[in-house]
Amino acid sequence: MLSNPFFVGPLLPVASSKQGSTEVSAIQDHVVKHALPLVGHRKTSNDAKRYTKRPLVVVYYSVDFSFDYRAATQFWRNKVLEVAKDFPEYTFAIADEEDYATEVKDLGLSESGEDVNVAILDENGKKFAMEPEEFDSDTLREFITTFKKGKLKPVIKSQPVPKNNKGPVRVVVGKTFDSIVMDPSKDVLIEFYAPWCGHCKQLEPVYTSLAKKYKNQKNLVIAKMDATSNDIASDRYKVDGFPTIYFAPGKDKKNPIKFEGGNRDLEHLSKFIDKHTTKWSRTKEDL
Repeated sequence: MLSNPFFVGPLLPVASSKQGSTEVSAIQDHVVKHALPLVGHRKTSNDAKRYTKRPLVVVYYSVDFSFDYRAATQFWRNKVLEVAKDFPEYTFAIADEEDYATEVKDLGLSESGEDVNVAILDENGKKFAMEPEEFDSDTLREFITTFKKGKLKPVIKSQPVPKNNKGPVRVVVGKTFDSIVMDPSKDVLIEFYAPWCGHCKQLEPVYTSLAKKYKNQKNLVIAKMDATSNDIASDRYKVDGFPTIYFAPGKDKKNPIKFEGGNRDLEHLSKFIDKHTTKWSRTKEDL
């Protein structure tokens, strides 16, 4: 299996060969292991196919493999290679900062003033940005080691925390997702919406009525979150369209239940809550 000639370096073999077992599983493992360069070029065109494995270490800078800029691009990539060989359990990639301008901005790095920026995207959907400083192999290794020890705080895109959040529907933002939605003492019904979504606007009065109906259930929270302006701090809550509604049981936050019904009316949403609520503070007959 030949490597892209642009990704050949002193730490990366041009080709690899397979000895021994030719069992299907062994061959598949070998292909997966050698399908990507040790430090590949992450692009919007290959991101979904090649760079889904986490943790993913991404180094952002002006990546350009044209003749005039190839040497500069390889210079920074070689520094990443020096570190990548010591962390085989991680996926490493370089990415052009302009191609990923939105991602860099969400990481809070667009105004860093540095030529090279770094982030780690983990398996739980969380993002960690390296503090802006002069980039070299040592700073990258230190950043990854600190992440590995669990001592880094994730970057969370978030609207300001509401000062008054006492309405029937609790407003969740990126910074409060863990404290509200992931609170193990509460069942939580959470709606992920977009401000421009017509279906979300139609749901709003129904959702408010739903929250008022269950207002005396102290162990149940009815909440909503603008998913276009806030990070969802868990990859268990997939949002592919709006509105998306999940029930997060107090005892099992890692396995939220998605509302799949097409009828988002008071009756069907109430039945959904009644079916999955784990603790009633009042009898259902009193509702």
